[in-house]
Amino acid sequence: MNSDWLATHLSTNRYGAFELTDAVRPGPGVPVRPHEGYRVEVYRDPSVGVRMPMLSAAVSAERVFDTFLALLEPLGEVVHVVLESSHGNGTDHTDLRRDHIDRPVLESYLCEFEQLLTHDGCTGIAVMAPGRAVEVQFDEHKLFHVYAKNLKPFRRALRRAGVRRRKLLPLLSEGEHLHHTTAGYADEFQHLALRLGVGDFDRVYSSDSEF
Repeated sequence: MNSDWLATHLSTNRYGAFELTDAVRPGPGVPVRPHEGYRVEVYRDPSVGVRMPMLSAAVSAERVFDTFLALLEPLGEVVHVVLESSHGNGTDHTDLRRDHIDRPVLESYLCEFEQLLTHDGCTGIAVMAPGRAVEVQFDEHKLFHVYAKNLKPFRRALRRAGVRRRKLLPLLSEGEHLHHTTAGYADEFQHLALRLGVGDFDRVYSSDSEF
């Protein structure tokens, strides 16, 4: 593969009206062309008998963080949060959980680390509503996945952000793709974990599941 071509490909962050963050790029040949939108489907896990409505969304980089905060509002004033890291672990993930944190407090921390959450391809976060099977994921690909029996509040938040439903929405994560991170982002992740009180990287704070 021509190194100049690859460098150009990796530096390309706009596909039509859709702008990618620095976190991820399509694989060579662009097997999945990025588009903005959301799709609705059903999440199934037969092993535990779970069947849950879900939506997945891709939002252009200039609005992705504000959209993330808007998607947190329906969760209520107190939430659980899980930080997800694959820094230095290949495909393995480290999950660090903090239960019962005021959502405005969490959001203030997240705003301090907007660059990390938006542009690091090895950082993800999930936020859950205590006592309810409702979860918002902002994953390493900078895609949103929402699980809830009632998706209407989240669909309204996406519409307010200008994100429209698509019957067909291939996601970047479903094709060959490349993640990007730096040592600086790995350090920032640890700082965020410490701010949230989950800085012990040898254990998971809580392994309870809402589902």
